[in-house]
Amino acid sequence: MTEATLLRRLMDERHWTYDDFNRIYKGVAEDLYTETGDAVLRGAEVAEMTYRRWTAGKVQTPARPAPQVLARMFPDYTIRELLAPPGEATGPTTEQRTLNEGELAMTARDAAAHAGAAASQAVPDISMDQLEEDVVTIAQTYGRTPPFEVYRRAKELLAVAQEMLDRTQMPRQRQRAYLNAGQAAAILGSACFDLGALGPSAQLARTAALYGQVIEHGPLQAFAHGALALRAYWEGRPSEAVRLVHTAQRFSGLGDTAVTRLAVIEGRAYGHLGNGDAAAQAIRRSLEADTGRRDEMHDDIGGEFGFPPDRVAMSNATTYLLLRNAEGAEEAADQALSLLSAQPPERRPVLITSQAGVDLAGARLLRRELDGAVEALEPVFQLPAEWRGAGVVERISAVRSELTHTDFQTSPQAASLGERIEHFCRIAAPQQLGAAARLAIEG
Repeated sequence: MTEATLLRRLMDERHWTYDDFNRIYKGVAEDLYTETGDAVLRGAEVAEMTYRRWTAGKVQTPARPAPQVLARMFPDYTIRELLAPPGEATGPTTEQRTLNEGELAMTARDAAAHAGAAASQAVPDISMDQLEEDVVTIAQTYGRTPPFEVYRRAKELLAVAQEMLDRTQMPRQRQRAYLNAGQAAAILGSACFDLGALGPSAQLARTAALYGQVIEHGPLQAFAHGALALRAYWEGRPSEAVRLVHTAQRFSGLGDTAVTRLAVIEGRAYGHLGNGDAAAQAIRRSLEADTGRRDEMHDDIGGEFGFPPDRVAMSNATTYLLLRNAEGAEEAADQALSLLSAQPPERRPVLITSQAGVDLAGARLLRRELDGAVEALEPVFQLPAEWRGAGVVERISAVRSELTHTDFQTSPQAASLGERIEHFCRIAAPQQLGAAARLAIEG
């Protein structure tokens, strides 16, 4: 088939459709308007019917601004040549015609548009800084904020981090957003755990681990696997907890605090398995990590990601209770409470203090010191309902179980203490969520 016009041949050679032609035409017209200020060029385009008439040879002299725009699009040809039947020796060769100024201009505009779109897919660094600061704040104030409030704030921060990931394509910003999303998910998982929602807690820990995997962040992955290990032994799977801890210990970039935290969790898992020797070794490792190594999560941010000496002592007291080692449990719980009492009241972590108090009561009951247990629990009974998280509830439930021992069956004081514990648990935060009670300490 013979083309009616040279313009038609050029369109076929370049595989341009009407839409391609009109898009380039509009771009060239806009460029010319910028250069000349000629108002007729502003917003100029070609109707499809007009384009059909041009390529069919039914127009010889198009109206303004078409001659000016076509001359820029096809500088190797005159308007008369474009709208006339193609001559055998007119203009450059086919190969030369495929690269003219109009097409080069289109290529440049497309490249600029793509770069502009990529540049627009970013978020202000100041917004990223604010998110990072908010995550650090909620981590550092975790122990002094009720679990319900932590849950609400952490949920908001996770949503903000995920929105930033959707908005930015800058590698540096995505790295930061993934880390903030992972940390927010980890904190949210801790809050769910304290509220007694173990299933969502484990799922959020896995989410944090996956975010850490995306950016190859060892401390975040280690924290998340440690959280999964903790939840595993709470659900009666201590062997899996040990496996998860060993996985966590293999991640790179861990500081002394991370090593300590994982050793404490490992000791608790062995305690649930009844392996006293392995538990004792883990406890020793938790007290000996002192290489000077630090990581940005466990050491620099700290808070819920940290594991200071008072928390180490409180957690090891729980392990001793699992092993029914009253002396070790009482010594560790006393140490925890001593370290906590040395802190200003406004900076004292409420959950850790309460859990240490309950463990001290548990240790004294193992010694059959009922008066001492009551004394240790008095501050715990003053804890507001919103602070009665799963860690406190499960520990004090274990104390309640210990009160059923034959040594206490005829004691009115033991009966009264048991009733107070039951009332304490009835209005606790996990019970408000309808979570089923699970014993963290098994006699």
